Amino acid sequence: MEELGLFGGIAYMAIIVLVIAALWKVFEKAGKPGWACIVPIYNIIVLLEIVGKPVWWLFLMLIPGVGIILAIWSTNLLSKSFGQGVGYTLGLLLLPVVFYPILGFGDAKYEGPAGAPQVAAV
Repeated sequence: MEELGLFGGIAYMAIIVLVIAALWKVFEKAGKPGWACIVPIYNIIVLLEIVGKPVWWLFLMLIPGVGIILAIWSTNLLSKSFGQGVGYTLGLLLLPVVFYPILGFGDAKYEGPAGAPQVAAV
């Protein structure tokens, strides 16, 4: 029985390392330092820069209820920033252990912040 507990702990740590490595790659693909994904609060600031939203959104994310909505919105903008759609956003939200590594280690390219104001081409 002890071995099962040890195996579970090792598997849990492996999943955490995989997701951190995937986020590291996502940040690097967006031109940001990869190590920023492991620094609390700063990782949210960098993520907001990646998706094109202002830093003051961080304070809105601290409001109960509002924070969940903005986190989902930010995840959708992250998906769009890499050329993915709503289906991929659902994958990032429901199965992050699968979809973040696909985003980080796959061939998705950062296309710029999806939440940034678009300038009309003349």
